[in-house]
Amino acid sequence: MAANKTTATMIDMSLWQGRTDPEANSERWHQKIQPLSQTAIPGCALVGFESDAGVARNQGRTGAAKGPTALRKALAPLAWHRTGPAYDAGNIRCEGDALETAQQHLADHLSALLNADHFPIVAGGGHEVAYGSWLGLAQHLTDKGEKAPRIGIINFDAHFDLRDPSHVRSSGTPFAQIADECAQRGWPFRYACLGVSRAANTRALFSRAAELGVMVREDRDFQPAQLESIRRDLERLMVRCDHLYLTIDLDVLPASEAPGVSAPAARGVSLSVIEPLIEAIRDSGKLRLADLAELNPAHDTDSRTARAAARLVFQLALDT
Repeated sequence: MAANKTTATMIDMSLWQGRTDPEANSERWHQKIQPLSQTAIPGCALVGFESDAGVARNQGRTGAAKGPTALRKALAPLAWHRTGPAYDAGNIRCEGDALETAQQHLADHLSALLNADHFPIVAGGGHEVAYGSWLGLAQHLTDKGEKAPRIGIINFDAHFDLRDPSHVRSSGTPFAQIADECAQRGWPFRYACLGVSRAANTRALFSRAAELGVMVREDRDFQPAQLESIRRDLERLMVRCDHLYLTIDLDVLPASEAPGVSAPAARGVSLSVIEPLIEAIRDSGKLRLADLAELNPAHDTDSRTARAAARLVFQLALDT
């Protein structure tokens, strides 16, 4: 059995490979991304969270710890359209069941990146990444002296992940943990969960979401006639927030688009529907941090899920 520990791994730039075109102005990600250094000017920083502990505790199918590697390989050959720099900021690796330690180490890493004015994008790993991501943003805002920051959490997900963390903390509890943390700090808890599957969430979870004032949109709501209403509701949420944290559980996508996840969706919401909403969040001027969770290469037919995740990172990183 692996020891229960957390490690910060070395940056492996050998993963960044792809074709090189002879034409001018034809660079791809593998040609432009750089290893993060202490003197790096602000840019987009990609961080891996290699963890299966939360999924295992949640009795899901493991394998998402290898997601960061798969995402980097899928992102490497994509065309480069950024104006600012992008960096590989390495991985936080959870070995065994040391989940809480790994989440804290991720938070410390992200807080340092945010303090240096980078825009972090975290590649999971199970959705337990969300608690570490939020904690890193919270540490950063506390360092800046904000007393009760208005953080909006926008989660594209088939699941609320609001299970009771008092029994076991897992990939199914991060937003309940965040809600509890906000209550202890006296901070507002503003959470939107978009793409929820009613079949995959109990009545107790829907009740918990209602008690917490969660903005809920089910997968079946994402019909052409309702998309404008969803967009307006999302804009109203963003107006009420000073900072946004975007988290994308890839199981929000249909299983045909994302077979390589811990819990494939029978219905899901298509990437073509989600993408414009993600672009609106990116362009709000308030997005501080994003992550993607549950990429499981062991079950990823033709790397479909890795390619979808890479496209999402590509869109989030656009700065033109």
